[in-house]
Amino acid sequence: QVQLVESGGGLVQSGGSLTLSCATSESIAGVYYMAWFRQPPGKEREFVGSSTNNPSVYYAESVRGRFTISRDNAKNTMYLQMNSLKPEDTAVYYCRQGVSPAYWGQGTQVTVSS
Repeated sequence: QVQLVESGGGLVQSGGSLTLSCATSESIAGVYYMAWFRQPPGKEREFVGSSTNNPSVYYAESVRGRFTISRDNAKNTMYLQMNSLKPEDTAVYYCRQGVSPAYWGQGTQVTVSS
């Protein structure tokens, strides 16, 4: 069973930066699809960005140009580098591995103060 653990969340001021990590229990070298999602307070979970092994990346319009996804296959870890953070980026951030089946982490809280 694949297990994912997010870390790196915390409190940051508007305009600041933060890097999240997603550590997986299995090798990700052969995993085609990995992604980040987030759930703002009082809202539904939404797509943030994805990464494939081609490699290729795709970002939601709300974070494009500010967030960057990367992988370290040797560490079985995916990262989300967040720059120019805004209060609307406040959310619980989740890591996803795979499409069918899809595996999820438990999330890490990111709070951006204005």
